Amino acid sequence: MLNNYRLAIPLSALLASMAFATQASADELNLYSARHYDSDQALYDAFTERTGIEVNILEGDSDQLIERITREGEASPADVMMTVDAGRLWRAEQEGIFQDIESAELDERLPESMRHPDGQWFGFSQRVRAIYYNRDNVDPNEIKRYEDLADPRFEGGVCIRSSNNIYNQSLLASMIDHHGAEDAEEWAQSVVDNFARDPEGGDTDQILGVASGECDLAVANHYYYVRLLKSDDDSDREAARKVGIIFPNQEDRGAHVNVGGAGVVAGAPNRENAIEFLEFLASDDAQEIFASGNNEFPVVEGVKKDPVLESWGNFKKDDINISILGENNPEAVRIFDRVGWR
Repeated sequence: MLNNYRLAIPLSALLASMAFATQASADELNLYSARHYDSDQALYDAFTERTGIEVNILEGDSDQLIERITREGEASPADVMMTVDAGRLWRAEQEGIFQDIESAELDERLPESMRHPDGQWFGFSQRVRAIYYNRDNVDPNEIKRYEDLADPRFEGGVCIRSSNNIYNQSLLASMIDHHGAEDAEEWAQSVVDNFARDPEGGDTDQILGVASGECDLAVANHYYYVRLLKSDDDSDREAARKVGIIFPNQEDRGAHVNVGGAGVVAGAPNRENAIEFLEFLASDDAQEIFASGNNEFPVVEGVKKDPVLESWGNFKKDDINISILGENNPEAVRIFDRVGWR
């Protein structure tokens, strides 16, 4: 049985209510989740069916959950916090939300790049930040790397989200790791110079901007494109057909990958259940649910992927440890501010 509590906004209302009891229970897990995908319910149902442990879920955005756990302090009933993007996981880590855990199963199942060095949090699904191009206006052979987005040839042609978007912050954080802060800032400035318009909207809006001809190139997470391809709306599918997808940097470090991840909360009253839940998320069954539910790439090799993802074949992914994306986040934000990436 899944007990689902969706958090209300504003924060004052969020903090006013208590969703769970604080005592430990042999058959319960209290999950604070910033993932907003209805398909995740299948994960929780499968975990309960396998273990008999009921999942109490409280949802909100990442900053709200961090604030709530911090204010609840030692009395927090939270066992696990789950969110998306290494930058947000790192922010939770900096606030002391997570505890170190050791799990031979997680060490065996998950690639080293998907594990925090101290076991504070783990990546369980992958999302690739891909480049999209207008099939009529752009030869895909002209753009093979993220670095190419800075090429003066594409002046006035790039659509991308604002600098306060965590996905872009993590992309720039990866550039800092690979090139150093100075070169990463030069890249960011050149991308700003190539903007087709001021940043606006979400990832889907960037892809639709390419389809409409407003821009020639865009950057967005891969699953937004898959949603358009699978949409019940004819206009969405038609827009997707006008757009091609590129997995960049195949001849060097590989495409930038971020995560959906989770960690055990420092004061978890049901710690053993929490670790068991994380180990379940690394199982083949859970990995297939991530892949089918939100069109994300599994972290575990060999797990069946969504048919669209399967059709793309194998490609190289950047294997830097995801914790680095969080560590470089403050510098990425400063660079965005300096170059005027709004």
